[in-house]
Amino acid sequence: MTKKISKDMTFAELIELNRDAAEKLADRGLFCGGCPMAKFETIEDGAKAHGVDVDKLIKELNSDD
Repeated sequence: MTKKISKDMTFAELIELNRDAAEKLADRGLFCGGCPMAKFETIEDGAKAHGVDVDKLIKELNSDD
């Protein structure tokens, strides 16, 4: 079973869990994979800082598409 992505994960955890997520993030203007804050900033905090709907983002990241 694949671990479910949640908004309290850091971007580093997300990228480690699913490298393909970096492309989905970049499509939304979140270039978090290379950011020094990726180890500390949660997906929720980053989404809010960049004006991205975090719930919609999490749903997309957890989809198989």
